[in-house]
Amino acid sequence: MSTVITHRRINIVTLEHGESIAEHCRGGDIAIVQDETGWWTHFVGENGTYESYDAPFDSYNKALWAAKAAAEFSAE
Repeated sequence: MSTVITHRRINIVTLEHGESIAEHCRGGDIAIVQDETGWWTHFVGENGTYESYDAPFDSYNKALWAAKAAAEFSAE
């Protein structure tokens, strides 16, 4: 089950294995997804597409910190 944290009015959605960004996120959300390479931070666009950093983070906490920092920047 996905979890949502709201930071500076931005939803940061952590997805479980098998959950899709399209299913649980909307434009403006930040999705955190784990795969075999690490924890990815995805920025969801209005049309459902998303952009990511070049490499995954090695822990959930680092991915969450990056997502919160991005939310801080977006809120300004």
